Amino acid sequence: MFFSEGAEKLSGKTRKVKSIIGEVEISQKQARKLGLEGKTPISPNLRKCCLRACAKTSYQQAEEDLLELMGIKVGHSTLHRLVGRTELPLTQAQVPSEGVSVDGGKICLRGEKNEGGQWRDYKLVSLHDNICEAFFQDPVALTDWSKSQPLSPILTCLGDGHDGVWNVIKTLGTNQVAIKREVLDWYHLKENLYKVGGSLKRLEGVENLLWHGWVDAAMAEFDCLKNKRAVNFQAYLNKHRQRIPCYEQYQQLGIPIGSGDVESKIKQVGARVKLSGASWKRENVSPILRLRCAYLNRSCLLSIYAHS
Repeated sequence: MFFSEGAEKLSGKTRKVKSIIGEVEISQKQARKLGLEGKTPISPNLRKCCLRACAKTSYQQAEEDLLELMGIKVGHSTLHRLVGRTELPLTQAQVPSEGVSVDGGKICLRGEKNEGGQWRDYKLVSLHDNICEAFFQDPVALTDWSKSQPLSPILTCLGDGHDGVWNVIKTLGTNQVAIKREVLDWYHLKENLYKVGGSLKRLEGVENLLWHGWVDAAMAEFDCLKNKRAVNFQAYLNKHRQRIPCYEQYQQLGIPIGSGDVESKIKQVGARVKLSGASWKRENVSPILRLRCAYLNRSCLLSIYAHS
């Protein structure tokens, strides 16, 4: 038995550790076998349970859930420190992806005294039907990670109209991709079209033209309009004309035309970092993004049934 039964006395120095079976007293030898470094008061498996709980909800709620489900008290401040001190490696895809989407999310930074929170952007890259990672103001790490992922020789890249998204996509597959399709997300394109306003008949006609990839004809429909929204939409089409294919044909061929994959991941990350009233210190943003993505990626590092 790893833990002795009855009143058997442990030899040498001992300490108490919280584990998934409750609080236990262990010797130095047992601590080494458990992989407990220094004076860590939490066992490796309980640590994984704590991280999983923190990946899904607030630290306060995670404390309550652990107590209710496991009968183990781990304070929310301890959980907060645990997440900050845990260095989770970026997830590495195991199989090549045929599609990738990039989008930006929002997270609220904690302001100074008497100041409200400040919303800042982070970037999330989603490999379709595979894994995702989020990066906060760290373009070097984002680029390095993106370059290291296995990708299909024919890669479809989707995004909205923001330059930052396409700057990330430029770095993808520089060595392993023979053909890279850059596709402007159809649903963002359609949304921007209807923001122009005016004649519904004209807008529906332009939608049909864009659906078939006829960019010049679509732009010509707004030549008679001089308002700012129409002019801006023409500039938008001209800027992304090489990313506007025949969406109808792509759909028939099974090629993705929408960035719903990454938008779904953004919402799932947001469900953790945008809890009501939540604001974050700058140094705590990357750890919580990394943890949430590891959870969404079903990382074995958060499973008590897998070895780290």
